[in-house]
Amino acid sequence: MTSGPIFMTLFDALILGIVEGITEYLPVSSTAHLYLAGQMLGLKQDTFLTAFEIIIQIAPIFSVMLIYRERLMQSTALWIKLIAAFIPTGIVGLLFHKQIEAMFAANSTVALMILTGIAFLAVEFAYKPKAHAVKDLEGVSMKQALTVGVFQVFALVPGVSRSGMTILGGMLGGLSRDTAMAFSFLLAIPTMGAASGYTLLKEYSSLSFEHFGALAIGFVVSFVVGWVAVKTFLAVVSRYSFKPFGVYLIASGLLYGLFGVELVH
Repeated sequence: MTSGPIFMTLFDALILGIVEGITEYLPVSSTAHLYLAGQMLGLKQDTFLTAFEIIIQIAPIFSVMLIYRERLMQSTALWIKLIAAFIPTGIVGLLFHKQIEAMFAANSTVALMILTGIAFLAVEFAYKPKAHAVKDLEGVSMKQALTVGVFQVFALVPGVSRSGMTILGGMLGGLSRDTAMAFSFLLAIPTMGAASGYTLLKEYSSLSFEHFGALAIGFVVSFVVGWVAVKTFLAVVSRYSFKPFGVYLIASGLLYGLFGVELVH
């Protein structure tokens, strides 16, 4: 296995940064889209590409921290709820990480993308906004935070969108769409921070100064595009719903399966 981006160009880094920035917080499985983009660019899934993907996945976290900086700086209670919501995923991920990594397979990933899309459509058709639905982050209870955290555990399975599961969990737990989205975005801070840190500890030896250009471009582009994507996502869903994302997941899953896309690690 090679340790450097033999075939990765600055253009490749730009494209992967755009893909990551757009898909990290949309309920469409950013992992699956990164794998697809890498294959379309002809990149080999070596140790460098794995580390590269983890590094650019950190960038959108900073975008969300920038957007919600005032609430994050002012609310200790919110941080406590976010950490509590992360605990179920942290425990399951730590205990079963080898089994989870072994679950990467094209057929199951495609099937789970389709099932996630169906789940979104089902919840949206059944969802009736209630007067007592929680409409702000300060109103999220510890029980609701833990409910979102339990739903996030399902996203450990390859092909299942983290943001998709946590948003669904929030809506089913009594949060408004906007609040479910906001809590899902913020929950990525401890979740992706821990996952990225763990992976980088394993893969740091595959990085060197010669990779700085590709890493810098991928990170900066992912950060900027992530910021725009989150702002746009909030504006669109607050006016409409998640039905378009459900349709997209089903359609893209069917296309991946039809064309035999190998979504494997």
